[in-house]
Amino acid sequence: MNENKQITQHPDYKEHHEPWVRMVKRDNVSTQRAVAVRAIAILAALLVGGILILLMEHNPILVYKDMIIGSLGSPLVLRETARMAIPLLITGMGIALAFKMRFWNIGAEGQIIAGATAASYFALFHYQNMPSPVLLMVMFAAAVVAGGVWGMIPAVFKAKWNTNETLFTLMLNYVALEGLRYLQYGPWRDPSKMGFPVIAMFDTSARLPRVFGVHIGWIIALVLVVLVYIYMKKSKQGYEITVVGESIQTAKYAGINTSLVFLRTMFISGAIAGITGFVTVAGANFTVSEEVTGGVGFTAITVAWLAKLNPAAMIAISVFLAILQKGSGTIQTIYKIPSSAASMLIGLILFAMLGCEFFLNYKLIFKKK
Repeated sequence: MNENKQITQHPDYKEHHEPWVRMVKRDNVSTQRAVAVRAIAILAALLVGGILILLMEHNPILVYKDMIIGSLGSPLVLRETARMAIPLLITGMGIALAFKMRFWNIGAEGQIIAGATAASYFALFHYQNMPSPVLLMVMFAAAVVAGGVWGMIPAVFKAKWNTNETLFTLMLNYVALEGLRYLQYGPWRDPSKMGFPVIAMFDTSARLPRVFGVHIGWIIALVLVVLVYIYMKKSKQGYEITVVGESIQTAKYAGINTSLVFLRTMFISGAIAGITGFVTVAGANFTVSEEVTGGVGFTAITVAWLAKLNPAAMIAISVFLAILQKGSGTIQTIYKIPSSAASMLIGLILFAMLGCEFFLNYKLIFKKK
């Protein structure tokens, strides 16, 4: 035993067995430093993106300028940008609740589909039986319940059999998608479309009203920001979520029913994603199809992560991503830039933003010579 200890403490042993680089968590980073690092990361991404644009024989300054004009330059495009930010914001809050307790919910896409499908059922087949306000409330409630139940399914298996929630929630996305495809190509197909697999448009009574030119989903989103913030920061249940996220064993020792926390939180998480499905079909698309999510469920993971699970910060992140998405569509039209190149440009900016968060939280220590 003493011989082994002498060997590990020998200078030659340390020289050959010390790792070349180590990752160490930072204690505290000042607000000014954090802002500076994020700004440098975005500038670096824009410079790399500018090189990509130059290779396509375009002026990077003009391209970036048109991205901003195309997303914020007029009331029309500004409303479109807001419409794109709404589902990102709502879904990001649902994901944040699950992530806060270290439950890796990758199933927001399926939960959105579940909510959209449930809301669409009443919009398509019961619009004649209810006045518009009642119909919209029923659609909202149906989306909440359907999304919540879809989110709670993996939580049941996690609580009872400790299954891997990442794979489980991911697979449920495809189950929900195939279920919607069955309805679109089968029972819900619109017979007036001459065989094309599309679902009929909603009656006007099943459409959300508009405020300032944008459907009231933006009001719902802002109300949810306040409610989710209070729930996470000020309520007993929010405290339980935090404790479970930090240590399940500590939570059990403190007398917290971790299984109940999993079930309850995932129902709320899925329900909020279901609300995204409701505002999408009732406020934007006025029908439901297999493209109803538009990848929002996955993009919202970035929203939640960049905002550090803070609902208030998600407003700015959602708007920023919506500007990038709307602006990329504009430059595709003006400069005939391929969609893959525009997506790569967005990816560079997001990669830089996510990467800088790593260096704000950790530092690399290299082996001394």
